[in-house]
Amino acid sequence: MRASQKSDVWPVVLVLFAVLAPAVCLLWFMAAAMRNERFAARQKLADVYRGQLSSSQARLEQHWRQTVTELERFSRTSPPSAAFARCVQSGVADSVIVFDEKGQVLYPDKPSASQSMSGDSESKWEEAGQLEYLRKDFIAAANRYDALAKEATNASVAARALQAEARCLVQAGRKDEATQLVNEMLGGERYDRAVDPQGRLIVANAELMVLELTTNHASSIFQSTAQRLKKRLMNYDNPVLAAPQRRFLMKELQTLSPNIEFPTLAAEELAAEVLGSTGHWPVPSGDSPDGTEGTSRKENNTAPTRTSLSVPRGESPSGAGESPALPIGRATLPGLWQFTTADRRVLALVRSEKLLANLRPVIGAENWPADAEITLLPPDAENAAAFVTLPAGASLPGWRLALSLKDQKFFDATTKHRAAVYLWTGVLVVAAMGVLTLLALRLLRRQSALARLKNDLAATVSHELKTPLSSMRVLVDTLLESDRIDEQTAREYLQLIAQENERLSRLIQNFLTFSRMERKKHAFHFAPVPARQVIDAAAEAVRERFDAPGCRFEVQIETGLPAVMADPDALATALINLLDNAWKYSGDIKHITLCARAENGNVVFSVRDNGVGIAPRETKKIFNPFHQVDQRLSRKGSGCGLGLSIVQFIVTAHHGSVSVESEPGRGSTFMISIPAASLVAGTHREAIA
Repeated sequence: MRASQKSDVWPVVLVLFAVLAPAVCLLWFMAAAMRNERFAARQKLADVYRGQLSSSQARLEQHWRQTVTELERFSRTSPPSAAFARCVQSGVADSVIVFDEKGQVLYPDKPSASQSMSGDSESKWEEAGQLEYLRKDFIAAANRYDALAKEATNASVAARALQAEARCLVQAGRKDEATQLVNEMLGGERYDRAVDPQGRLIVANAELMVLELTTNHASSIFQSTAQRLKKRLMNYDNPVLAAPQRRFLMKELQTLSPNIEFPTLAAEELAAEVLGSTGHWPVPSGDSPDGTEGTSRKENNTAPTRTSLSVPRGESPSGAGESPALPIGRATLPGLWQFTTADRRVLALVRSEKLLANLRPVIGAENWPADAEITLLPPDAENAAAFVTLPAGASLPGWRLALSLKDQKFFDATTKHRAAVYLWTGVLVVAAMGVLTLLALRLLRRQSALARLKNDLAATVSHELKTPLSSMRVLVDTLLESDRIDEQTAREYLQLIAQENERLSRLIQNFLTFSRMERKKHAFHFAPVPARQVIDAAAEAVRERFDAPGCRFEVQIETGLPAVMADPDALATALINLLDNAWKYSGDIKHITLCARAENGNVVFSVRDNGVGIAPRETKKIFNPFHQVDQRLSRKGSGCGLGLSIVQFIVTAHHGSVSVESEPGRGSTFMISIPAASLVAGTHREAIA
């Protein structure tokens, strides 16, 4: 039996492999097709976006050429300081450095030292200085400086004298007179470009002195002087005011009046920081003996007039029009970028944040998809979510234009339909293969079961038919070989032959019934039959055998049992099979009871014995064809394992049920429940109605 089960497994395994292997391959190909479809859709969408990125790239190059041209125009049409201011105020760059044609820095510039006194004037300046520094006679010194200012024909010399006079008045405690002198005398147009020997604008330093002397910052003098100094510092058309002095005064003025802002101060400091990182300017070791440093003793701003910064040289473009876009590169400071105009006259400095902010509107487009966004990536930046990237152009080497989808569903929507077609096609094919596989397995199991039944039937028939035939042959041969046949012995032998013949008939009848049952050819003839008629027929069939010594057979029938709709012969056969089983599986002392009772509209036939009983795990298997609980007992009492399966078949055909109650060693009770004929007829009439 175990070998038979193993032989049944292999066909199932082969069928499953034959179906699962193509199904797995199909799913793999479908997944590959979906990936390819997604990739193809991605490529098509990327090609469309790449074309739009190309237009952004072209706009970026055009914008860059216009930017360079604008900065170059500022440098050509304005003085260096004014060009610096215009470049910064245009918003193109955070700061710029302006060069001449030889590569020398023009702005941020340095103060230029000047010497414009004659020998006679120098002696008078020395005399005034002695009064101020040695004798500490500040009033006399102030008068001497006033005389020098009046007789001086050079504006710078006169302004220096007035500045010294104001300083002496402050030291003499006459601050109001000093303030009035600065505002009335030095505030005139004559001294707008007057410088001290170090090249610093005198009036600007004097006005800072007035602000430092004024303690009431809300006074009109302080406010008017502060606004006048602010206007002077923001006047980039005055070439005398050098960048170091401008930065110094701007920061000092903001310290005294925090509400004053200088839009170009950050650009001034950035340019100075870049120049300082390239080559430091020397700072004076001390103040000049004439004290032109002013009342502030803070770090001042004298230095040589020119400083060179290494900038790539090239030929200036000839002709008008836009200048060629020059590539941007990293500056010496972190997060800072630089580029030059075509004539190398302007070095623009721009921080990463400002550069990206300026270029973001340029790379966008009005017809850009709402679900996509484009960003400009510096060389050291990465965007893992970028859908497609493109170089930003020759002007921005290493920079990339990256397009990202704001919502991945935007891309998924383009492939969802086709992917769904592939998916559902694969699912339907696999489902169809699964259904066909189940049908094939079911058919295979059925064919295997039929083949197993045929083998079991052949083996059982050959064994069960051989036993009674062999017994009858032995008895007949014994009678034939006897010289004298005793009548009593002959009668006993004939009775044994009759029993074996009856046994053989029952076996053949069971085989025929099982064969018709399997082929669904068994015909039943239903009619209302009294329950006692079925009981009497079954009891009469086994009575001769059950009247043997050691066997107690009882029949118990309730009075007033209703009739049943049944085939009397078939139902009697079912009871006879149960009685045969009770006989075979009982010991030498047998007690078998055949009962009939009414219960819930049914007639219950039961066969109870005192046999070996059945284990609980076997009760569900005993109705299977050829199943035998105990081969040893079965062979001892004969049987082929078809009786109970025939019982179940007959009872099921009668719309009834069969069950068993048993305990090992305590016997068994088999019960057949058949609907009463009146209930069946009522149901039939109800269905017809």
